[in-house]
Amino acid sequence: MVAEPTARRRSRRGRLPGRQDWSSWPHYQAAAAGFRGYWYPVAFSSQITGKPTAVTLLGERIMVMRDRGVVYALKDRCPHRGVPLSYGNQQFPGTVSCVYHGWTFDLKTGDLAAAITDGPASPICGKVTQPTFETAERLGLVWLFVGDGEDAPPIDDQLPEELVGNPAVVGVRRQAREGNWRFAAENGYDEGHAKYLHRTALWRLFKAMPVYNDTRIVRRGRWIYRVQDNQYWEADFPGLGKWSGRAWYKFNPPVAAAGNRNIGNTGGAAKVDEVIAAQDFPGFASISMPGVLRIAYPKFIHYEFYVPVDADHHLYVGVMVNFAEGVSTLPFYAKYLGAIRWLFHGQFSGQDKWMVEVTDAPPERLYRPDESLLQWRKLAEDVTEQRAERLKESGVTPDSGRPEVTR
Repeated sequence: MVAEPTARRRSRRGRLPGRQDWSSWPHYQAAAAGFRGYWYPVAFSSQITGKPTAVTLLGERIMVMRDRGVVYALKDRCPHRGVPLSYGNQQFPGTVSCVYHGWTFDLKTGDLAAAITDGPASPICGKVTQPTFETAERLGLVWLFVGDGEDAPPIDDQLPEELVGNPAVVGVRRQAREGNWRFAAENGYDEGHAKYLHRTALWRLFKAMPVYNDTRIVRRGRWIYRVQDNQYWEADFPGLGKWSGRAWYKFNPPVAAAGNRNIGNTGGAAKVDEVIAAQDFPGFASISMPGVLRIAYPKFIHYEFYVPVDADHHLYVGVMVNFAEGVSTLPFYAKYLGAIRWLFHGQFSGQDKWMVEVTDAPPERLYRPDESLLQWRKLAEDVTEQRAERLKESGVTPDSGRPEVTR
């Protein structure tokens, strides 16, 4: 009698083989609702007006509104009886008033400036301060910083370096999606899925894709890069047959000029935009904290920001950037509005949306290309541990929250 393989015996007894949890990365495992201490894009700038708007970020409800051109953000819960401030309105310049009893807060400081239904001499004024959040506007988006009491760093320090100081035109897709933000980040940086899942996408339908790559992960600064050493366009699978990324109706991959093989996720490019070339990216795909994906193409760069809403929902923000200005932006506008918006930010990205919605991990069985996922988790773990040490040295406890202050 032949002994049954150990893995199969364990599976039949109900103990699944493989990784059962993410305890190897405790910070990452605990970050179901996201990492604090970063800037996140939450809305288009045009959406934030003088009318209070509610957003949820990292599990926190936040009221956002604009006053005299400046965006402000306060915790979306009146400390009086817990009614959302986003239901309120503006009765005085520079303030927001709760719809229930007229508690009125200074938008800049969060201080309770008036309790309308208790008169001008209300003794509660000066004794309550509503938590506020730092705001910024970049790329046509409103960004919020949620920390643990530390000062917010300049937002330009967190944005991809090439977006600071270079003129550019952008196309943006913002969509609320189901699924944990970590699944979205891992899908974006995943080595294997694009060659198989996206082979049916209209964006890739007429372009040859490799069957598999020889890939290594390289860290440079705050980014980790996928570096393609070799690409294989066809492969023979023993006992099964040949699988090819080519077809008669697909364009052959371009022959890359020296040093350009890792720009673009097919064969590279003979000519690369000078701003993109100047970055000297080790690989075309890179990711950094708190979940910012960068895919470098020869003529533009695509970014994805995975914004944690809560443990089961995230906000997908896709930003396509062409480094041009003036009349040179017109071809990109025409191409984006006429095709890219529908093919790339639509159907192509929709395939990722579908996979993130149905992902159920852990437990998980990983394979060789998942080194990209492991290195992303390690990056998140290392950076979060470093932040925890910095906060500890400054006397701040991570994830301590920002309660209302009552004097």
